[in-house]
Amino acid sequence: MNSNLLVTKRDGRKEPIDLEKIHRVIYWAAMGLDNVSVSQVELAAQIYFYDGIETEAIHETLIKAAADLISADNPDYQYLAARLAVFHLRKKAFGQFEPPHLYDHVTKLVQARRYDEHLLADYSREEFDELNAYIDHWRDMKFSYAAIKQLEGKYLVQNRVTGEVYESAQFLYMLVAACLFADYPKDVRLSYVKRFYDATSKFKISLPTPIMSGVRTPTRQFSSCVLIECGDSLDSISATSTSIVKYVSQRAGIGINAGRIRALGSPIRGGEAFHTGMLPFLKHFQTAVKSCSQGGVRGGAATLFYPLWHLEVEDLLVLKNNRGTDANRIRHMDYGVQINRALYQRLIEGGDITLFSPSDVPGLYDAFFADQDEFERLYQQYEQDPSIRKKTVKAITLFSLLMQERASTGRIYIQHVDHCNTHSPFDPRVAPVKQSNLCLEIALPTKPLSHPDDENGEIALCTLSAFNLGAIEQLDELEEMADLAVRALDSLLDYQDYPIKAARISTMNRRTLGIGVINFAYYLAKNGARYSDGSGNNLTHKTFEAIQYYLLKASVGLAKEKGACPAFNETTYSQGILPIDTYKKALDAICDEPLHLDWEGLRAEILEHGLRNSTLSALMPSETSSQISNATNGIEPPRGLVSVKGSKDGVMKQVVPGIETLRDQYELLWTIPNNTGYLQLVGLMQKFVDQAISANTNYDPSRYEGNKMPMKVLLQDLMLAYKYGLKTLYYQNTRDGQSDSQNKADDNDCAGGACKI
Repeated sequence: MNSNLLVTKRDGRKEPIDLEKIHRVIYWAAMGLDNVSVSQVELAAQIYFYDGIETEAIHETLIKAAADLISADNPDYQYLAARLAVFHLRKKAFGQFEPPHLYDHVTKLVQARRYDEHLLADYSREEFDELNAYIDHWRDMKFSYAAIKQLEGKYLVQNRVTGEVYESAQFLYMLVAACLFADYPKDVRLSYVKRFYDATSKFKISLPTPIMSGVRTPTRQFSSCVLIECGDSLDSISATSTSIVKYVSQRAGIGINAGRIRALGSPIRGGEAFHTGMLPFLKHFQTAVKSCSQGGVRGGAATLFYPLWHLEVEDLLVLKNNRGTDANRIRHMDYGVQINRALYQRLIEGGDITLFSPSDVPGLYDAFFADQDEFERLYQQYEQDPSIRKKTVKAITLFSLLMQERASTGRIYIQHVDHCNTHSPFDPRVAPVKQSNLCLEIALPTKPLSHPDDENGEIALCTLSAFNLGAIEQLDELEEMADLAVRALDSLLDYQDYPIKAARISTMNRRTLGIGVINFAYYLAKNGARYSDGSGNNLTHKTFEAIQYYLLKASVGLAKEKGACPAFNETTYSQGILPIDTYKKALDAICDEPLHLDWEGLRAEILEHGLRNSTLSALMPSETSSQISNATNGIEPPRGLVSVKGSKDGVMKQVVPGIETLRDQYELLWTIPNNTGYLQLVGLMQKFVDQAISANTNYDPSRYEGNKMPMKVLLQDLMLAYKYGLKTLYYQNTRDGQSDSQNKADDNDCAGGACKI
């Protein structure tokens, strides 16, 4: 290497390149790491050095040289690359490696209007001194390379136009904690701030994108998921569109229920005009969704829901595919198709499904969610009424079209509306669940808005986080983690702003939370269990029992302190009904694990004190936020021991946790023979989870004759998911022949908007 090359310093001065300094930096980053070669990184980087190279370019070249060496056999390069990236990031943020004092840092960024001014108003200098002494900046060195790149690209406070970064990760974690517990009594709040800081910065609790990127800034909207129901009127359609724009612009992922809109040709104003149908209004919603880029953090995205029996369903099912024209396709939203027991029964019996416009069949649409027996009675009554406009389709034909489109696009989702209401924390007679969200794990009541300021409508919000199962050694550790998570997220509900009145009223009444898990694949591997053979069934049952039990216990404890949520009387919990009472009994045939915790004692406490939160659990994909914890996605099996994840900041390699000892324990996605074992595990999770689960189905056509998926297999899996009580199905992934290490994900994250795999 030519040591006579000149380097251009940050202030523009030029001086000879200092190879010894470069060596010292790489050597520092390699301390304590096994199987990394400092000289190999140096040699790989020096190939790209040139005369006059800028200091910043040298750093970036070193980082890339280390990142390129990440592999299943050499996983520690992901930490070497991460430490080099931390060094570089801190130099950019602070002008030096050592971070400033917490108080000085906060003061500077409040003055620059990057941090919320309440931090200085609520906390004294003495408290900042105590927190500064507690903060552990060396925890930055525990990040993987993929985590640092995601932090820098999405989460750290920055100027997204110029690329300036203003903070490092430990400031993020400490200040999120400080914001969420600011209103706690002064004699206890620093204890909560420190414990929550520890839980998040040690990756025990994972936070979603809106919280990581937003809490501590002047923007105060952190709910990950927004559910908006549209009524069958122009005023409601307009109010829905306004609500979409406001929430998309503030980092939220959107679920839109448009199933009530009448079908093409329906009469308007007693026949004065005929209706243009759903498609023009769905295009209107798509424009609203794509109107905002969410501050550069994530692109706007939404899933739109409708029932399988809607008169226009045959046209709706093909909206996503690549055939057709722009006139009859609406491809930039995803779609959720709503099914129930009665429709499955028609399929099983080889019968027909009758399609109606909701406007022509009074009471049918509402009964579809609230009362399954009443739905069947009305459905059969309207089928026999010759005066009602209808269309009859063979059930197998309609279900086959649904599954064909789900297979070809991967993005036609399923909602079992009966399971969402019969195994639900809400009483469907007064608060039916009519839709889910973008990632299909939120199941909350909604009501259409008649105008943007309508206080009688209901927009549902859910605030998310997740437990890192990989950080759990004993299940009783979940008790404190549940208490911290529930307290923090419950505080967030009061801390954030609400751009729509209907969202604020609903949130204050129901106080809904959705706490899930990440790193399930690692959890199975380190416990010697697999997805496919039933060996993980009892472990999963025991684990999710503990999760839901401790979440409920935490919410009861909070209700004792602050009172139950005002709409507690609209929950099934208020009637003494728990998730263990309403699950699908088909699960008992695949799992004999008994209940281990005191559910009867908990039932009595809930009846006496109520719950602070109507819902506690939901299992989201956590595509991006799991990377921060160097964890596997949500509950999904990895595609390879090394995943290559693409984002707007480039390609990042991430190695599965514990690969040094667990390489042979991991069950990789395309080695799993079928979906049966996975669907059983999700069913066991759903037994306890009070909202829903982002559950995928995966298919390898090469296993079948002609490299084509048999429709029979697709329909069998769909019915198996129903049998085990799954409320929703998310992506359908089809193996396309690429390397198993390729996990092609964009930079979106369900726990903060859109998730794509």
